[in-house]
Amino acid sequence: MIRKYSTTLHGHRTSFSLEPAFHDELKAIAAERRLPLAALIREVDDARGVEGNLSSALRLFVLAWLKKAGEGP
Repeated sequence: MIRKYSTTLHGHRTSFSLEPAFHDELKAIAAERRLPLAALIREVDDARGVEGNLSSALRLFVLAWLKKAGEGP
């Protein structure tokens, strides 16, 4: 089930929709990087450019992070 979340990016409220599992992974990544969740979301948003939407960019970020983590050192 997809849930709607909201955050503030560059002073503006925005929302995105994710499955709770993706949101949980984002929180875990933020904790591992010692960042507030909003800072991590802002980082992903800034890197995505104008193509695609924030929800998709967040899913792709989580996927890339998990794939990289699975490669080991």
